[in-house]
Amino acid sequence: MTDTLQTADIERIKRLIPHRYPFLLVDKVVDIDGYQTARGIKNVTMNEPHFQGHFPAKPIMPGVTIVEAMAQTAAVMVGAALGMEDRNLLVYFMAIDSCKFRRMVVPGDVLEMKLETLRGKPGGKVWKFRGVAKVGDELAAEAEFAAMMDLPKE
Repeated sequence: MTDTLQTADIERIKRLIPHRYPFLLVDKVVDIDGYQTARGIKNVTMNEPHFQGHFPAKPIMPGVTIVEAMAQTAAVMVGAALGMEDRNLLVYFMAIDSCKFRRMVVPGDVLEMKLETLRGKPGGKVWKFRGVAKVGDELAAEAEFAAMMDLPKE
């Protein structure tokens, strides 16, 4: 663990990754320990566009958006650790493995995502992560995923 943990509020997140409404799915990333671990926070609200159709009578956050929120948390973690603010970092999914959904995520929930790097190093293009998403003490989802970091040229 590094001596000082970093944090990324929404403004820093927008400087690190290119995602914007309606597809920016993480509100804050805290406890960023270099490129090893981080914790993302997503405040789930009824005004998100996917709830209009998923499902109108029983709004549930789609599982794929939970996995995407975990991936965005991982991208913010790596981007923050590597000082990638305002550098146009792009990240692409390469694989999603061992993905399981355990609890519905609904408006009013606070989704907390704990991410850890399984493989990857500064300057490397291919990274692998493990993410666990919880609401309170309840497991909502978990997955391992690989991503390619498209690092901008100096």
